[in-house]
Amino acid sequence: MRIARFSIDGNVGFGVVEGDELDVIKGHPFAEFERSGQKVPLDKVRLLPPVLPNKVVAIGRNYAEHAAELGNAVPDVPVTFFKPSTSVIGPGDPIAYPSFSQEVHHEAELAVVIGRMCREVPRERAKDVILGYTCANDVTARDVQQREKQWARAKGFDSSCPLGPWVETGLDPADIAAGLAIQCTVNGEQRQLGRTSDMVRPVEDLIVHITEAMTLLPGDVILTGTPAGVGPLNVGDEVAVTIEGIGTLTNKVIKRG
Repeated sequence: MRIARFSIDGNVGFGVVEGDELDVIKGHPFAEFERSGQKVPLDKVRLLPPVLPNKVVAIGRNYAEHAAELGNAVPDVPVTFFKPSTSVIGPGDPIAYPSFSQEVHHEAELAVVIGRMCREVPRERAKDVILGYTCANDVTARDVQQREKQWARAKGFDSSCPLGPWVETGLDPADIAAGLAIQCTVNGEQRQLGRTSDMVRPVEDLIVHITEAMTLLPGDVILTGTPAGVGPLNVGDEVAVTIEGIGTLTNKVIKRG
C-alpha cells in the first residue's frame, strides 16, 4: 500500500492512498493501525514528507557510471554520510538555492524507510526492518563538495533532501534487485535514467553495513545512491524524480531568502 503523511485544516495525519483519495488511518504506520473509513480527496490535502527521520543515512558512489562521470572509482566499502533532519522537505516544497554555492546538482535516488528500531541486522533479516520505499533527491552543492573534505555543508543544507510523495510498502529487496526505473527530469527534460539493478551494493548489504555501526529508528531513511546523469539546477527550475512502482516527487528551485 501507499502511505502518505498529510496536513488538512491545520491537522497532520497519515493515510492510505487509493487512486485520487486518501483513507485516513488511526495511529501511525510504525505499528498496527486501522483505517478510519474517512476518505479525503488528494487534491484537498497538502502532502508532507512521508516521514520525519531522526537521521538520513546516504550512500555515495553506489552506481558505477555515476562514480565515473565525476571522475571517481567505485569505493571498496560504501561511502556513507548524513543529511540532517532539517534538510528534509516534502513534495511540492521549494528547494532553496544555497547562497554559498554556485553549482547545485540534482541526484535522483531510491530511499529506504526503516520500519522498526534495529541494529546489527543480519542480511537475511534486512527486509524485516523495512517499512517501504519512497523517492528522494539528494540535492548537492557540487562545488562545495569538491573543495571541502567533509560533505556536511554540500549535502546537508536546508531543503537538500526532498522525500515523497508517499511510502510504498508493496515492494521488497527482490523487486529492487530486479530493477526499477529511476528517472529525473528538469523542466520536463530527462536528465537521469537508470535502474535499481545497477546498484553496486544492494539494499540488504547497505542495511547490514549501516547497522553494524549505529541503531536505526522507525522513520529513519537510507538513500541508496544515484545513477549517472546528475546535473545543474537553477532558480526557477522544476525537478521531478520518478521511480517505477512508487510515484513522482516534484519540487521547484527558489532563491534562498
